[in-house]
Amino acid sequence: MSGFGYRIIGGKAERVAIKTALSQDAELIWVHLSTNDEHAQAWLRDEAKLQDYVVDALTAVETRPRCEAFDEGALLNLRGRAQDGAPGVNGDLLASVRIWAVRGHVFSVTRKAMIAVEEVQKQVETGDVHDPGDLIAEFAASITEDLDPHVADLGDELDDCEEALDANRVFELRRKVSRVRVESIGYKRFLQPQRAALEKLAALPCDWLQDDDRLHLNAAADRAARMAEELESIRERSALMHEALTDLRAEQIDTRGLIIAVVAMVFLPLTFITGLYGMNVPLPYQHAPWMFDAITATCAAITAGVVIYFVQRHWFRL
Repeated sequence: MSGFGYRIIGGKAERVAIKTALSQDAELIWVHLSTNDEHAQAWLRDEAKLQDYVVDALTAVETRPRCEAFDEGALLNLRGRAQDGAPGVNGDLLASVRIWAVRGHVFSVTRKAMIAVEEVQKQVETGDVHDPGDLIAEFAASITEDLDPHVADLGDELDDCEEALDANRVFELRRKVSRVRVESIGYKRFLQPQRAALEKLAALPCDWLQDDDRLHLNAAADRAARMAEELESIRERSALMHEALTDLRAEQIDTRGLIIAVVAMVFLPLTFITGLYGMNVPLPYQHAPWMFDAITATCAAITAGVVIYFVQRHWFRL
């Protein structure tokens, strides 16, 4: 079982071992577990004395952002970017953190290393966290601050694709647009319920949530809503961009097919004439010294006539 613990007294944080964290006297005890194995479940149940439904929620395999109030505590699930940037359980692009908070104690659990956890640790060590409300507000703020520029980068990548729209780069652009679209859908899937979870937590009648904590939670919820709206715009733009690239590719194929058809129409009568005079049977004037020049001139005239016809019909441009 891996993780860490902090004891906070008077705004000063001291890192402590998980085994001895609950035996410490402090204004706030924060224990973070970075695994969900049986040892973690046993510790949460036997040492932390948490109820079974809380332990099950903290160690569940699949989670979605939500907030539930139980007695004097609150259970909160949030999603943030993982440290390695790789998809998590079931291909999810975001890692989850599950938090159980009561007065004086906060327990958090992650299956994958999350960038926001390190940021929250820094804030705790600098003395900015004094109670469970401050800690949860730091989690919400760190997650949104880390995710916001990444969402903006997705929009910038899509802008670059729109500026670089070219028939010769269709396959490259389609791969890039598809990746942006998949990521935007993956992020938006969790940002909408995350906004609702933060707003619900801010409205809970918990005595360990101060007014400034509620303001920070509402600010994080508003930021999550703005990112969700931006991701929806990116998703729609990606779909339109994909359709434009498909149309551009189809137009490119039609143009090439037209060129091949024109070339075939030019050489079809020429092939007939050369094939006719290539037969091993007696033909009129086949031994005449001027016959080669006559056939060559006829082929040139037919070629010019076919090309001029296509140009006048606007089927082909020189």
